[in-house]
Amino acid sequence: MYGDLQGKTTPGLWGRIACTWAVAFAGLHFYWALGGAWGLSVSAGPLAEERPGWFVAVGLWGVGMLCLVGGVLGRLLARPGLGGLAGRAVKALGWCVCAVLLMRGITVEVLLLTGTAGPEMDVSPEQRLWTLTLWNPWFLVGGLAFGLAARGFGRAESPSGAA
Repeated sequence: MYGDLQGKTTPGLWGRIACTWAVAFAGLHFYWALGGAWGLSVSAGPLAEERPGWFVAVGLWGVGMLCLVGGVLGRLLARPGLGGLAGRAVKALGWCVCAVLLMRGITVEVLLLTGTAGPEMDVSPEQRLWTLTLWNPWFLVGGLAFGLAARGFGRAESPSGAA
């Protein structure tokens, strides 16, 4: 089935999906950085109320900018014909982003589901619900999109379909 997903899609589709995922996440972080509150309290807990300067600068503006970089990477993964060292670097970065997003989503999900999270992850029942049903699946979807984009990167230009 995994091969079917890749083989039946338009070349570059997963890269465009990864780009859209990253830009949407950037937009949410910028909304929060500008003072928006929807969804932040169930994501960041007490930090949402306190909004310390470091959190706004690094956790909201910084992560938003990093997501925009991810959007550029997703767009590059959607481009056919990028070969050589640059192409290999783009593909490797795509796999790295995939791994980081999947590890983040899976690790936090397992910690919350098993109750083995330490006191630093002491979350309210509402935070736990939103993390398990929205935020972690969001990371998993992003990880899968970047992984499928990296897997399919460069295949469109290969006459045999092998990469």
